Amino acid sequence: MIDNNLNSIINTAIDLARNFGHNMLTTEHIFLSFLKNKEGSECITNLGGDVKDLQIQILQYLESFLESNPNIKFEDFKPIYTLALESIFRTMINISENSQKEIVDIYDLLIAITSDKQCYSTLLLESQNITKIDILEFVVDRQSGFYTQNESQNTNEKSNPLSLYTRELVALAKNGVIDPVIGRDDEIKRVCEILCRRKKNNPLLVGEPGVGKTAIAEGIALKIANNEVIDEMKDCKIYALDLGLLIAGTKYRGDFEKRIKDVLDSFKKVQNAIIFIDEIHTIVGAGSTSGGSLDASNLLKPALANGNLRCIGATTYSEFRNHFDKDKALSRRFAKINIDEPSIEDSIKILTSLAPIYEKFHNVIYAKDALESCVILSNRFINDRFLPDKAIDLLDEAGAYFKIYGNQKINKKIKINKHNIEYLVSKNTKMPLTKTIDERILLKNLPKKLKSRIFGQDEAIDSLYKSLLKNKAGLGNPNRPIGVFLFTGATGVGKSELAKELALNLNINFLRFDMSEYSESHTISRLIGAPAGYVGFEEGGLLVESIRKNSHCVLLLDEIEKAHESIYNLLLQIFDNATLTDNSGNKADFRNVIIIMTSNITTKDLPMLGFGNNADSSKDRAIKDLFSPELRNRLDCTCHFNNLNKSHLRLIIQKQIDEINSQLKDVKISLNQNVYDYLLNLKFDTSLGAREIHRILEREIKIPLSELILFRKFKKGTIIKVVVRDNKLDFKANTN
Repeated sequence: MIDNNLNSIINTAIDLARNFGHNMLTTEHIFLSFLKNKEGSECITNLGGDVKDLQIQILQYLESFLESNPNIKFEDFKPIYTLALESIFRTMINISENSQKEIVDIYDLLIAITSDKQCYSTLLLESQNITKIDILEFVVDRQSGFYTQNESQNTNEKSNPLSLYTRELVALAKNGVIDPVIGRDDEIKRVCEILCRRKKNNPLLVGEPGVGKTAIAEGIALKIANNEVIDEMKDCKIYALDLGLLIAGTKYRGDFEKRIKDVLDSFKKVQNAIIFIDEIHTIVGAGSTSGGSLDASNLLKPALANGNLRCIGATTYSEFRNHFDKDKALSRRFAKINIDEPSIEDSIKILTSLAPIYEKFHNVIYAKDALESCVILSNRFINDRFLPDKAIDLLDEAGAYFKIYGNQKINKKIKINKHNIEYLVSKNTKMPLTKTIDERILLKNLPKKLKSRIFGQDEAIDSLYKSLLKNKAGLGNPNRPIGVFLFTGATGVGKSELAKELALNLNINFLRFDMSEYSESHTISRLIGAPAGYVGFEEGGLLVESIRKNSHCVLLLDEIEKAHESIYNLLLQIFDNATLTDNSGNKADFRNVIIIMTSNITTKDLPMLGFGNNADSSKDRAIKDLFSPELRNRLDCTCHFNNLNKSHLRLIIQKQIDEINSQLKDVKISLNQNVYDYLLNLKFDTSLGAREIHRILEREIKIPLSELILFRKFKKGTIIKVVVRDNKLDFKANTN
């Protein structure tokens, strides 16, 4: 009688043969199914075998040496057992009967497989030093209860620590698991030079996240696999250590130290072994108990110092500075190699080499211009990550997105071009990258829309529009903000309102900073973060964090003249290089930001300096007195706002009434022309501009209207007419 686990292995093997399109069911199908089985894989692991490596080699054998028939259907598939497999099954049953067992299990199957000396599976097991005798001893120990009583301890003692806690990169490279590495020849040569030293032969790769530090270690493994290295390194093996697995399950004091020692002892037995530790800063403090000083780094130091252990480490600049570099005894044992972000050209080459892999996975085709767009657009608009990682992610996401939503036809691959990449970046970053017909119409109608909302400032709007057109046409400096503008004029003339309307019409975010809050010298820390040691050091600056979250926006610096002088110096680097770095090292990118500053400074000097041309010159003189020449030279445009006359105020009243009507639900309000004249003839300070009109409307219209709405019931569609009667406003409700 066959037990359920063995029956499951045979059924899984049949499914594997069907998936491969094989007419014959072979021993290798059975052995691969055995390796995929939980109990079977644990058996191989306890015997010291590398399950993953065995699976890879079996898969390659099945794909390379057995003919595939794609027309095989599952319902019609009746596998033909090979003669070798039938012989193994007979041997399996005999072994069970000789052992006087009533049930045939998976261990009988494994012993039967190793009994066939010509079997490829047997040869693979022997290559990992697993023989039939080892399996028989394992079965005897298992039946005696040795494994079930202390499974965890037995696993650590009987299995190979290298197969448990590491991956051998050279073997993976030979099996085609590792992706190609492009543009890192100089760094790979430098690593090889350090590895060939007599002492301190430990290179440390330091760079920003995503620039390809791990890929360099994999690139060395590829070169070793392809026999493209110097003679001293041709037989080297690179083991990538998984520190998480090493720590996992170490409940008692001494467990972690024992695992480290076992791993180091195993390395000594392997000739020309090199260990690779990604995120190597994590070894500082790893495995140490509370108050103890014995951690992974201290256990590794002796082996690193005498050159017996060659180690490649990888970490980021911040982690190196915060953790690794503080342990001088550890850092001096490594030779630091700075890994820079690859250039645009190298990143395009990297994506070109990786494209076939992603094309096969997503069943799509990437056009050449799509690969270039992935690099260029990610470099331009994804500012918190680094090449080539962000470009590869964009390539992968494009394949996934258009595979799902691209209306893919049967047996026809979707071709992804640069317009698809632009659409995806625009969708994720909310930036209008493609010059669509709708966007052209929007830009063309922008002055008209702004003038319909901002009254009496046509010249300022035209100046703003012309500067924006230059950038939208691609003629601006790509390393500066979209535009830097200074709006000057009296209070209430529409400076801040124009900035809001611009953001609204361009469908982008609007950020406002009241610069009167930054009049003291110490307030600059609110924008870029507090210095180290001060409260709030880790929180970051308001301006930096806001731009990192909203990289495409209109930034309004309201009443800039009230800011402290140190703020002006801070703005210089933003206006010139479109970059601001806070005290934590985080960078904000202003290349997609429209910066608008407002100022009332010129209005103070106008009364004593005259009007007309003299007034214009007084405005310029006041600006020169306030701002330094280097700040003025970085402005794209200075827009002077005119004072509002009664015709402009009448339009503002109409705009406010329209907004009131949009807020009302069942009723509407209507004003005749006499009401406009009445409101404009009331005594108010014209120097306050539109703000004074807002207060008059609050007093004369909104408060009486609120009383009517709250204390009287109106039918839907009621129109409340406002008229002038006895030199005051009267509200009368009419129902249509």
